[in-house]
Amino acid sequence: MKLLTENAARDAIVKRGHMLRNAGLTPGSSGNISVRLEDGILVTPTNSRLGELEPNDISKLNFDGHLLSGMPASKEAYLHLKMLEERPSDTAVVHLHSTHSVALSCMGGLDVDNVLPPLTAYYAMRVGSLPLIPYFPPGDLELAEIVAKFATRHYALLLSNHGPVVSGCDLNAASCAIEEIEETAKLHMLLENYKTRPLTAKQVADINDRFKS
Repeated sequence: MKLLTENAARDAIVKRGHMLRNAGLTPGSSGNISVRLEDGILVTPTNSRLGELEPNDISKLNFDGHLLSGMPASKEAYLHLKMLEERPSDTAVVHLHSTHSVALSCMGGLDVDNVLPPLTAYYAMRVGSLPLIPYFPPGDLELAEIVAKFATRHYALLLSNHGPVVSGCDLNAASCAIEEIEETAKLHMLLENYKTRPLTAKQVADINDRFKS
Protein backbone atom coordinates (compact mmCIF):
# COMPACT_ATOMS: atom_id res chain seq x y z
CA MET A 1 0.00 0.00 0.00
CA LYS A 2 1.54 3.30 -1.13
CA LEU A 3 0.20 6.41 0.58
CA LEU A 4 0.25 9.88 -0.95
CA THR A 5 1.82 12.81 0.84
CA GLU A 6 -0.73 15.09 2.46
CA ASN A 7 -0.35 17.82 -0.17
CA ALA A 8 -0.61 15.32 -3.02
CA ALA A 9 -3.70 13.76 -1.42
CA ARG A 10 -5.38 17.16 -1.03
CA ASP A 11 -4.72 17.94 -4.70
CA ALA A 12 -5.99 14.48 -5.75
CA ILE A 13 -9.25 14.95 -3.84
CA VAL A 14 -9.82 18.37 -5.42
CA LYS A 15 -9.14 17.01 -8.92
CA ARG A 16 -11.37 13.98 -8.42
CA GLY A 17 -14.16 16.06 -6.91
CA HIS A 18 -14.16 18.32 -9.96
CA MET A 19 -14.22 15.31 -12.29
CA LEU A 20 -17.16 13.70 -10.51
CA ARG A 21 -19.03 17.01 -10.47
CA ASN A 22 -18.40 17.56 -14.19
CA ALA A 23 -19.72 14.05 -14.85
CA GLY A 24 -22.99 15.01 -13.14
CA LEU A 25 -22.58 12.52 -10.31
CA THR A 26 -22.65 14.89 -7.32
CA PRO A 27 -25.78 17.10 -7.25
CA GLY A 28 -25.69 20.06 -4.87
CA SER A 29 -23.49 19.52 -1.85
CA SER A 30 -23.90 15.75 -1.92
CA GLY A 31 -21.17 13.14 -1.90
CA ASN A 32 -17.86 12.88 -0.08
CA ILE A 33 -14.33 11.60 -0.65
CA SER A 34 -11.60 10.45 1.72
CA VAL A 35 -7.94 9.46 1.38
CA ARG A 36 -5.81 7.66 3.96
CA LEU A 37 -2.61 9.29 5.25
CA GLU A 38 0.11 8.00 7.54
CA ASP A 39 -1.34 9.90 10.50
CA GLY A 40 -5.06 10.02 9.73
CA ILE A 41 -7.38 10.70 6.82
CA LEU A 42 -8.39 13.59 4.63
CA VAL A 43 -12.15 13.92 4.01
CA THR A 44 -14.21 16.50 2.19
CA PRO A 45 -15.88 19.11 4.43
CA THR A 46 -19.51 19.13 5.44
CA ASN A 47 -21.91 20.90 3.04
CA SER A 48 -19.17 21.28 0.43
CA ARG A 49 -19.71 21.00 -3.32
CA LEU A 50 -17.23 18.54 -4.79
CA GLY A 51 -16.78 20.74 -7.84
CA GLU A 52 -15.73 23.74 -5.74
CA LEU A 53 -13.19 22.21 -3.35
CA GLU A 54 -10.00 24.00 -2.35
CA PRO A 55 -7.05 21.97 -0.98
CA ASN A 56 -6.77 23.83 2.33
CA ASP A 57 -10.49 23.47 3.08
CA ILE A 58 -10.32 19.66 3.15
CA SER A 59 -10.66 18.26 6.66
CA LYS A 60 -7.85 16.27 8.24
CA LEU A 61 -8.88 13.83 10.98
CA ASN A 62 -6.86 11.48 13.13
CA PHE A 63 -7.91 7.84 13.20
CA ASP A 64 -10.16 8.54 16.22
CA GLY A 65 -12.12 11.06 14.18
CA HIS A 66 -10.82 14.25 15.83
CA LEU A 67 -10.39 17.26 13.53
CA LEU A 68 -6.73 18.24 13.11
CA SER A 69 -7.04 20.91 10.40
CA GLY A 70 -9.32 22.27 7.73
CA MET A 71 -13.06 22.84 7.85
CA PRO A 72 -15.52 20.64 9.81
CA ALA A 73 -15.66 17.22 8.19
CA SER A 74 -18.53 15.60 6.32
CA LYS A 75 -21.20 14.03 8.52
CA GLU A 76 -20.22 10.73 6.86
CA ALA A 77 -16.59 10.95 8.07
CA TYR A 78 -17.09 8.14 10.60
CA LEU A 79 -18.37 5.88 7.80
CA HIS A 80 -15.16 6.57 5.85
CA LEU A 81 -13.02 5.90 8.91
CA LYS A 82 -14.73 2.59 9.65
CA MET A 83 -14.52 1.42 6.06
CA LEU A 84 -10.81 2.18 5.83
CA GLU A 85 -10.24 0.58 9.22
CA GLU A 86 -11.79 -2.67 8.00
CA ARG A 87 -9.96 -2.54 4.67
CA PRO A 88 -6.33 -1.83 5.62
CA SER A 89 -5.04 -2.31 2.06
CA ASP A 90 -7.37 0.37 0.68
CA THR A 91 -6.44 4.05 0.69
CA ALA A 92 -9.57 5.88 -0.52
CA VAL A 93 -13.35 5.92 -0.18
CA VAL A 94 -15.90 7.62 -2.45
CA HIS A 95 -19.59 8.06 -1.53
CA LEU A 96 -22.03 9.60 -4.03
CA HIS A 97 -25.71 10.41 -4.42
CA SER A 98 -25.60 9.70 -8.17
CA THR A 99 -29.10 9.64 -9.64
CA HIS A 100 -29.53 6.10 -10.98
CA SER A 101 -27.73 4.47 -8.06
CA VAL A 102 -29.92 6.35 -5.57
CA ALA A 103 -33.02 5.42 -7.58
CA LEU A 104 -31.97 1.78 -7.39
CA SER A 105 -31.45 2.08 -3.63
CA CYS A 106 -35.09 3.19 -3.27
CA MET A 107 -36.59 0.26 -5.21
CA GLY A 108 -38.41 -2.64 -3.59
CA GLY A 109 -37.91 -6.33 -4.29
CA LEU A 110 -34.14 -6.13 -4.58
CA ASP A 111 -31.79 -9.01 -3.84
CA VAL A 112 -30.18 -7.52 -0.75
CA ASP A 113 -27.10 -9.71 -1.18
CA ASN A 114 -26.41 -8.37 -4.68
CA VAL A 115 -28.70 -5.68 -6.09
CA LEU A 116 -27.39 -5.59 -9.68
CA PRO A 117 -26.85 -8.37 -12.23
CA PRO A 118 -23.49 -8.56 -14.06
CA LEU A 119 -24.73 -6.96 -17.28
CA THR A 120 -21.23 -6.14 -18.53
CA ALA A 121 -17.70 -7.43 -18.16
CA TYR A 122 -16.62 -4.10 -16.67
CA TYR A 123 -19.19 -4.33 -13.90
CA ALA A 124 -17.97 -7.86 -13.12
CA MET A 125 -14.36 -6.63 -13.08
CA ARG A 126 -14.76 -3.40 -11.13
CA VAL A 127 -17.64 -4.19 -8.76
CA GLY A 128 -18.51 -7.87 -8.72
CA SER A 129 -21.26 -7.80 -6.11
CA LEU A 130 -23.19 -4.99 -4.46
CA PRO A 131 -25.01 -5.70 -1.17
CA LEU A 132 -27.83 -3.42 0.03
CA ILE A 133 -27.32 -1.89 3.49
CA PRO A 134 -30.45 -1.19 5.60
CA TYR A 135 -31.58 2.43 5.88
CA PHE A 136 -30.15 4.71 8.56
CA PRO A 137 -30.15 8.53 8.61
CA PRO A 138 -27.05 10.15 7.03
CA GLY A 139 -24.21 10.40 9.50
CA ASP A 140 -25.77 7.87 11.89
CA LEU A 141 -23.04 6.05 13.82
CA GLU A 142 -24.96 2.77 13.54
CA LEU A 143 -24.81 3.07 9.75
CA ALA A 144 -21.01 3.25 9.94
CA GLU A 145 -20.91 0.20 12.20
CA ILE A 146 -23.10 -1.83 9.82
CA VAL A 147 -20.97 -0.74 6.87
CA ALA A 148 -17.86 -1.88 8.76
CA LYS A 149 -19.30 -5.40 9.12
CA PHE A 150 -19.94 -5.63 5.37
CA ALA A 151 -16.63 -3.99 4.45
CA THR A 152 -14.64 -6.98 5.65
CA ARG A 153 -16.01 -8.87 2.61
CA HIS A 154 -17.13 -6.14 0.17
CA TYR A 155 -15.53 -2.92 -1.05
CA ALA A 156 -18.69 -1.71 -2.82
CA LEU A 157 -21.97 -1.19 -0.95
CA LEU A 158 -25.33 0.43 -1.69
CA LEU A 159 -26.94 2.34 1.20
CA SER A 160 -30.73 2.06 1.18
CA ASN A 161 -32.52 5.26 0.08
CA HIS A 162 -29.13 6.97 0.02
CA GLY A 163 -26.48 5.91 -2.51
CA PRO A 164 -23.29 3.91 -3.16
CA VAL A 165 -20.07 3.89 -1.16
CA VAL A 166 -16.89 2.29 -2.49
CA SER A 167 -13.35 1.88 -1.22
CA GLY A 168 -10.33 1.20 -3.39
CA CYS A 169 -6.61 0.62 -3.40
CA ASP A 170 -6.38 4.23 -4.54
CA LEU A 171 -8.72 7.10 -5.38
CA ASN A 172 -8.84 6.25 -9.06
CA ALA A 173 -9.91 2.65 -8.38
CA ALA A 174 -12.67 3.73 -5.99
CA SER A 175 -13.92 6.34 -8.47
CA CYS A 176 -13.93 3.96 -11.43
CA ALA A 177 -15.90 1.37 -9.45
CA ILE A 178 -18.51 3.84 -8.23
CA GLU A 179 -18.93 5.23 -11.77
CA GLU A 180 -19.42 1.66 -13.01
CA ILE A 181 -22.17 1.16 -10.41
CA GLU A 182 -23.94 4.28 -11.69
CA GLU A 183 -23.71 3.18 -15.33
CA THR A 184 -24.91 -0.34 -14.55
CA ALA A 185 -27.81 1.00 -12.48
CA LYS A 186 -28.75 3.16 -15.49
CA LEU A 187 -28.58 0.16 -17.82
CA HIS A 188 -30.61 -1.93 -15.39
CA MET A 189 -33.40 0.64 -15.41
CA LEU A 190 -33.30 1.16 -19.18
CA LEU A 191 -33.71 -2.59 -19.61
CA GLU A 192 -36.32 -3.03 -16.88
CA ASN A 193 -39.10 -3.95 -19.32
CA TYR A 194 -36.89 -6.12 -21.52
CA LYS A 195 -35.58 -9.62 -21.14
CA THR A 196 -31.89 -9.32 -20.32
CA ARG A 197 -28.93 -11.66 -20.74
CA PRO A 198 -26.50 -11.05 -17.85
CA LEU A 199 -23.11 -12.73 -17.84
CA THR A 200 -23.20 -16.30 -16.60
CA ALA A 201 -21.31 -17.42 -13.49
CA LYS A 202 -18.77 -19.10 -15.80
CA GLN A 203 -18.29 -15.89 -17.78
CA VAL A 204 -17.83 -13.88 -14.59
CA ALA A 205 -15.29 -16.40 -13.31
CA ASP A 206 -13.41 -16.16 -16.61
CA ILE A 207 -13.34 -12.35 -16.37
CA ASN A 208 -12.03 -12.53 -12.81
CA ASP A 209 -9.37 -15.04 -13.83
CA ARG A 210 -8.25 -13.08 -16.88
CA PHE A 211 -8.04 -9.72 -15.11
CA LYS A 212 -7.44 -10.86 -11.52
CA SER A 213 -10.50 -8.83 -10.41
